[in-house]
Amino acid sequence: MAYKTILTVLSDPRQMKQVDAAAALAVREDGHLDVLCLGVDHSQAGYYFPGGTPYAFQDTIGAAMTQAESLEKAVRRHLASASDVRWSVESAVAQIGSIANLVGMRARFSDLTVLARPYGEAATGDAEAVTEAAMFEGGCPVLVLPDCELPPDPPRRILVAWNQSVEALAAIRRALPLLQAAETIEITVVDPRRSGPERSDPGGALAQMLIRHGVRAEIAVLARTAPAISDELVRRATEIDADMIVMGAYGHSRFREAILGGATRNMLEKASIPVFMAR
Repeated sequence: MAYKTILTVLSDPRQMKQVDAAAALAVREDGHLDVLCLGVDHSQAGYYFPGGTPYAFQDTIGAAMTQAESLEKAVRRHLASASDVRWSVESAVAQIGSIANLVGMRARFSDLTVLARPYGEAATGDAEAVTEAAMFEGGCPVLVLPDCELPPDPPRRILVAWNQSVEALAAIRRALPLLQAAETIEITVVDPRRSGPERSDPGGALAQMLIRHGVRAEIAVLARTAPAISDELVRRATEIDADMIVMGAYGHSRFREAILGGATRNMLEKASIPVFMAR
């Protein structure tokens, strides 16, 4: 399966590099680029003075509509000269609490969502909500691009993070076209469970499955020496000069990830190469 419908979502005009990356990927895949321009109302109606809520609500929604329309016009101008890509742009307005439904509906009918890193100095305030909406409500894999740089075409070497989870397997299945095109992939297993179903052959069944799909797969079993598994994965990706990391996302609840951290959040904060995630 190729990625024929590629979605990107932006809420700030500074995110044009994200549009360029998504457009380049759509050209590579001979697909269609869908751009969703968001105007977000961040107001909290409960904080307004009595009787003033309708006026404040109208004002903030109006500002969000203006933002979305302005962003759509900017994207249309930006893509007007892109004759090698098929694209469409739409704008929409959402309150901060309804981003999930809006983005999720668009992502649900997309093959891949391309987004910039949702953490860091350059991230917008809505980036985390958009990323989670695409995966949870949309059920769509997300390619997160640090610095909005695409991997080589095709990625030469891919690190696959394997922990026997349903989320990891879902990401691998969604990334299969990329894995098949790569020169080689490494199934990286960090501290495999001694009592798990793969205790005698960590990653073996997955490697067999992938090899039958024509993927050139090898296995690396690593002892955990860093505080977080994500640190081990980032270090290993550097050691093998990987172009991309494929991993399952949010094995824990989003609340626990937000409060305590987790492999998903840590990876998105630290990885310097594109990360393909699904759940």
